[in-house]
Amino acid sequence: MYPTLLFLHSIVRWLVLLSLFYSLVRAYKGYTQKKSFSKTDNSVRHWTATIAHVQLMLGIVLYSQSPIIKYLWNNFAEASKDVNTIFFGLIHFVLMLIAIVLITIGSAVSKRKAVDEDKFKTMLIYFSIALLIIFIAIPWPFSPLANRPYFR
Repeated sequence: MYPTLLFLHSIVRWLVLLSLFYSLVRAYKGYTQKKSFSKTDNSVRHWTATIAHVQLMLGIVLYSQSPIIKYLWNNFAEASKDVNTIFFGLIHFVLMLIAIVLITIGSAVSKRKAVDEDKFKTMLIYFSIALLIIFIAIPWPFSPLANRPYFR
């Protein structure tokens, strides 16, 4: 089960990134070009948050099954000396949770704005901050904190 969860979590990462990029492009164009907030824009906003939530659920289940996490919590004093273990046990989890909360808040707040320009601006701000946090928290192959391949 663990390898399957790891594979799914790795694949859905790309969906999260693509949906965030697409949302940001639409929000930027809508905001700068004073467009109306269309049904498509609303769907993109909704699906970006939904994909992020699916990734969060996969991540939580993966976290509960991970041998790295089990080792961390059973041997905290020893395990906390290893950057890789601390990254996955705390840093990755906390930063990704913050990013998903920002996406959720940005989605909910933009949905409730009355003015289209404000909807785009809210999406642009919240989703941009979330994307920046996600970029920091992903274990890229070149990351100094924890290295993982692009695909598992």
